[in-house]
Amino acid sequence: MPLYKTITPNSQTTVKIWKITESFDVLMEEVDLKPKSLERVLGMKSELHQRGFLSVRCLLKAFGYDDVDLHYDENGKPYLKDGKHISITHSFNFSAVIISDSKIGIDIEKQRSKISIIANKFIDYEFSYLDENALNYINKLTIIWCIKESLYKLFATPGLSFKQHCLVIPMSDNEQETVAWIDYEAQKSRYNIHFLEFEGFTCAYAIN
Repeated sequence: MPLYKTITPNSQTTVKIWKITESFDVLMEEVDLKPKSLERVLGMKSELHQRGFLSVRCLLKAFGYDDVDLHYDENGKPYLKDGKHISITHSFNFSAVIISDSKIGIDIEKQRSKISIIANKFIDYEFSYLDENALNYINKLTIIWCIKESLYKLFATPGLSFKQHCLVIPMSDNEQETVAWIDYEAQKSRYNIHFLEFEGFTCAYAIN
């Protein structure tokens, strides 16, 4: 079982990352799916998505949970039956799950140059400190995207805009954490952000 990395940001929070190397059949043998999940995974047209879905269930198992313990609310936000908070992500051949006593969000993205094409759709304030000519420009964009996606999952409020409502404070090149804010209507909230880069991917997670 290729559990790639386990991170413990604090005593109430754990992140587990999975590198998806197994076939669909091997992953299916590792998990016990409830009927609704089985129908969902068999209905996926992409085997990459199927393997991502199943790898998340393997991560649940690594946490000591089963598929039956995972549920989704009316907005599609996952939650665990024991009341702990959970956030889920997968991209290509990596997936990750974060579980905490606090509200949290996580995202993994593959670092790809085409993110620069859509940068103006999710960045506003951050352009003030980004350098488009820097060698790490794509990496920085990917970090910011992952942070804002993790905030979106944590906040779970329809109408939240990456560009208008989420602000990421500049991060140093040699650090793996920063601060981000959600400024939504009358609510201003500060979040601690952690991020890491590995094998051409970026992962970021937000903790309330």
